[in-house]
Amino acid sequence: MKKGSAARRRPIPTSARDVLIALDAWSFQLAPTRPWGSLAGEWDRVKALNRYCRHSSVKADEAASTAPFHLDLWFYFTLQNWILDFGRPIAMMGELRPEEGKNLPRVTQNVGAQLSPKGASNSQLVFPLEWFPLNKPSVGDYFHMAYNIITPFLLLKLIERSPRTLPRSMIYVSIITFIMGASIHLVGDSVNHRLIFSGYQNHLSVRENPIIKNLKPETLIDSFELLYYYDEYLGHSMWYIPFFLILFMYFSGCFTPTKAESSMPGPALPLVVPSGLYYWYLVTEGQIFILFIFTFFAMLALVLHQKRKRLFLDSNGLFLFSSFALTLLLVALWVAWLWNDPVLRKKYPGVIYVPEPWAFYTLHVSSRH
Repeated sequence: MKKGSAARRRPIPTSARDVLIALDAWSFQLAPTRPWGSLAGEWDRVKALNRYCRHSSVKADEAASTAPFHLDLWFYFTLQNWILDFGRPIAMMGELRPEEGKNLPRVTQNVGAQLSPKGASNSQLVFPLEWFPLNKPSVGDYFHMAYNIITPFLLLKLIERSPRTLPRSMIYVSIITFIMGASIHLVGDSVNHRLIFSGYQNHLSVRENPIIKNLKPETLIDSFELLYYYDEYLGHSMWYIPFFLILFMYFSGCFTPTKAESSMPGPALPLVVPSGLYYWYLVTEGQIFILFIFTFFAMLALVLHQKRKRLFLDSNGLFLFSSFALTLLLVALWVAWLWNDPVLRKKYPGVIYVPEPWAFYTLHVSSRH
């Protein structure tokens, strides 16, 4: 080896950026000194190594970065869930005024009397019936429309703040499916709540409802069962599967190599209870316990897997995981409380027994007034 060769030797690169610079310089100097035919295989190896180093540097940057707690997004997300989703059926289930009940069918007048507090002679709707007639969208429908716009927007903002680069195509398809499923549910749920004013009872199946089982011709009953299928099965599936998939993909990026950063800030703690309580309502009313429990155990498995790599949940991951853990506890308590209810047991047969809160309301609460 010549004496000058050691002096001309480049220093060993110490970072991913230095490796890329060295590879670019080497590949540039290599081309004019050797015939192209003998360089083809070596040139491909250089490009492959270059791509590998770039990919590795991105992964290293993602692993090292930790997102701060998204207090604004989680607060808006929880608030709009309670108002626009949980509050939607409450806004649709008003009280009929006496002069309004006179113009409705007899069975509707009876339901209006049931929905009115005992002894109230001049009770009024929060939103009077003449504002939202039965043949027009109700205030709850407008709540649902707002939910279908705001929730995808907040989910996209949440994905934007993820420290990990998530698959964009999967995100876009999930958001589109989510909006389509929520819109299908909007139509089915709107008609279902309008039927309540005609005597429809949520704790009974479609064919067992008094206003449905005597319809003529009987093919009309099939139409109402189709509407129920769109509302409770197809709509819920296309709504909730992409919803939980997006949350899980976001959760997969909520890990940090620093154990000191694996804690929730003080303002996050008061949000855990309303967030977990809302997911309890979502799981029970939406009848998606299997989807929820699958998502929860997938999150738990991911936490245990990342722990072996000495990666820990950051504040956002802890918030989401704690909310889901509280939800699981509340669902277990809810099922244990109503385990021996004979009427609800008849409506929800089978191994998975998770009664809907609104079915419980129409059976045990509204019937007492």
